[in-house]
Amino acid sequence: MRPQPHEATPLRNIGISAHIDAGKTTLSERILFYAGKIHRIGEVRGDVGATMDSHELERERGITIRSAATQVRWGDHAINLIDTPGHVDFTIEVERALSALDGVVLVLCGVAGVQPQTLTIDRQIRRHELPRLVFINKLDRPGADAEAVLADLRARVDPGAVLVNLPRFDDQGRLVGIVDLIDRRLLTFEGERGAIVRGQPLPDELRGPTEGARERLLEALADHSDAIMASLVDGVEVSAEEIIPVLRKATIERQLTPVLCGSAHLEIGVQPLLDAVVRYLPAPAERPRTVVDVATGEALHLDGGAAGPLCAHAFKVDAGSFGQLTYLRILQGRLTRGQRVTNARSGQRIKVGRLVRIHASSMEEIEVAEAGDIVGLFGVECVHGDTFTEGARWSVGALHVPEPVM
Repeated sequence: MRPQPHEATPLRNIGISAHIDAGKTTLSERILFYAGKIHRIGEVRGDVGATMDSHELERERGITIRSAATQVRWGDHAINLIDTPGHVDFTIEVERALSALDGVVLVLCGVAGVQPQTLTIDRQIRRHELPRLVFINKLDRPGADAEAVLADLRARVDPGAVLVNLPRFDDQGRLVGIVDLIDRRLLTFEGERGAIVRGQPLPDELRGPTEGARERLLEALADHSDAIMASLVDGVEVSAEEIIPVLRKATIERQLTPVLCGSAHLEIGVQPLLDAVVRYLPAPAERPRTVVDVATGEALHLDGGAAGPLCAHAFKVDAGSFGQLTYLRILQGRLTRGQRVTNARSGQRIKVGRLVRIHASSMEEIEVAEAGDIVGLFGVECVHGDTFTEGARWSVGALHVPEPVM
């Protein structure tokens, strides 16, 4: 039996992926701001540039080329966030990042909907068996239509996609808020950069559309809950407390995909997305990994706990001014500065030197990393896909390499 939300480990490892120009990096920048990681928002094509696009060429071209990692706090949870490239030329960067993650936020443009690279990313997400949320962005743009995008998404990508909130427009058609279907509240975003979220009762004109959309959500959930099915049949009210655990379980099992709406540029709908990351996507221990014993070929299931033997996966390697930087996902156990570990591929014994937590182009020195953490390790010669253990010859498996783009 899977843990309920309040029992889950307070850590999430997520990626943000999208077709180019769906607003993915703009969304990442707002997440960093609302989580208190940065105090000034940089724009993708502005004079400062986006925090997660730290490479000179990324700032010059206004696109993400390399996956960038950071960690933020949201409530009592830590969220390791990887912003991935959206351009087809850098699909391998997305593949590397997804191998380290437990969930994905797939960003769609509210005007264009599902685009070619969306389909590629969907195949990658499925290959890694990752739960996801969808954020329909740019709903402030002329021609944006959340319902049309949802229909496109359900038809071409994910028939289990379900709306959990709706965009709220004023009389002039301007996006001004979000309707929370689960709690039946209107959310507005006020103060500096929309940092203050205010919930208020629904105005009369929104009650009908809200109840209709909520009923469709409950009908989808009824396929995964006898209790909700019985309540619908008997005409009994279904509370938020009943909805959330059912939707969470169905999301983690990849049966349903919560869909949220907003505009990162207008700073509307980002905080509810962060709430949904914590609420619906899995903790590391809820996605136990399988490794292969190199000597015997036997598949072994890791429990994902900090008390077990170390297993750390090198999912990305960068050459930097301070030497090779290896991005590690700690799948099980603990990794400590000064510890001696084994590269399971080569059999080489190495000493863990400089261990860091990464925030885009800056770093924080740390002494220890535990199961679920995503960290950087300096001064170790290895390649993508290597596994570090306390002596066991375990392999996470080869990375899928997409066909070259001509």
